[in-house]
Amino acid sequence: MIHIVFNEADVEVIQKAIELDESLQGTIVQIKDDYAVGPLANIYVGEGIEARKIFWKEVLAGTDMEGKVDSGEVDDYKTVAELVGCLRRNEEEKVWIWAAQNKHDVSGYYWMLHYMKEFQGRVYILYLNNLPFINEKGFIFYPEWLSAIPPKEFLKARKLARPITLSEFEVDPDEWTKICNEEKGVRILEGGKKLAQYDYDFYDADLKKYITTDWQKGSKIINQFLSKNKNTTGDMFMLWRLKKMVAAGLLDVQGEQKNMKDFEVKQKQTEPATAE
Repeated sequence: MIHIVFNEADVEVIQKAIELDESLQGTIVQIKDDYAVGPLANIYVGEGIEARKIFWKEVLAGTDMEGKVDSGEVDDYKTVAELVGCLRRNEEEKVWIWAAQNKHDVSGYYWMLHYMKEFQGRVYILYLNNLPFINEKGFIFYPEWLSAIPPKEFLKARKLARPITLSEFEVDPDEWTKICNEEKGVRILEGGKKLAQYDYDFYDADLKKYITTDWQKGSKIINQFLSKNKNTTGDMFMLWRLKKMVAAGLLDVQGEQKNMKDFEVKQKQTEPATAE
């Protein structure tokens, strides 16, 4: 059995669930890119793969993570090639794709399907969509992320595993192709597996709500956004958007614009046109 997850924190919680139930024993594979942001056009060929590298290099420029794109640490195409090779060599092997109700997991699921169709019948989905679980305090909650679920609750979740149907293998890739061709930069989950798309500046207006007339470190602004806003995304993407606002002359800045703790921003008295 091969478990597919889309977040680093999910690896640990699945591993703990395996320790509680040996029937879950298997290899855990993480898909590391965040397909809920960035370009998707021609994503399965060289041109599209290179476009995403260029995007992430811009997002991470000047930060401690700047060299991560070229380091090979994130290479989902290599990961999935190894997975496909394993499935072809061992016809008894099965794949379980774990996804919670969030745009990151759902986008990753869509991306994965392109490579899984030839193994129809051996690929299972565990989509925890609007399902109640019990947290560590004994209260019912509806998790948006797998890592929020206590390991013992995965013993219940495993019963939800079902094969991805032939119909899904036909319809979902078509939906993903449509999404990829729209050339938008931000994807939001509207419910079920339906993703809506917006421009790269989608989060800007909400991010600006946490910028005041007083100097604040970029880290404080971004952390407030992540903890209070309804729709959020990765902190590196939000740092990039904050830098975009500064570059457009929308904010005053002091300090070197590298990592989010390295500089401070505040509102301008009179703001020019919005960022690109």
